[in-house]
Amino acid sequence: MRWTIPRLPLRSGPETRPALPIREVAVVVVSEDRFPAAWSGRTAVVTVSGEIDLTNADGLRDVLLSTLDAGARGLVVDMTGTTFLDSAGVSALVRTSRRASTTDTTLRLVVTAPPVLRVLDLVGLDRLIGVYPSVSVAVASLPDQTGPGLRALLPW
Repeated sequence: MRWTIPRLPLRSGPETRPALPIREVAVVVVSEDRFPAAWSGRTAVVTVSGEIDLTNADGLRDVLLSTLDAGARGLVVDMTGTTFLDSAGVSALVRTSRRASTTDTTLRLVVTAPPVLRVLDLVGLDRLIGVYPSVSVAVASLPDQTGPGLRALLPW
């Protein structure tokens, strides 16, 4: 078999180059409205609903990490409205867990959907992060939020 290289014109420019196909690019913008955070003292509850996949896992990760950066000592991720979790979502939770451990923040997940619980079990994330059936139980499991960090700020 013999290969031949096509001859290229000596001139180049728009009139000699073939047009490149135009690709449609989907841009997904995730705002903090997608994953709202409610604060009580130094405890934050971030609500996550719908499917967590490649299209929005980075946004979730960014919101969770910024919540930790804002000084949360307890972070509860309310996933009761989450119906699907893929590897990108698992990665976001793992990165959040790592950051939480470096900042002495307690991380809790609230999950009720069997498919999401199954994913957490399969990857072993339920052994790394505490998983609870309700937000109230998860918040009650957090250690005292008036630790030495807050006591140092109090005048008395």
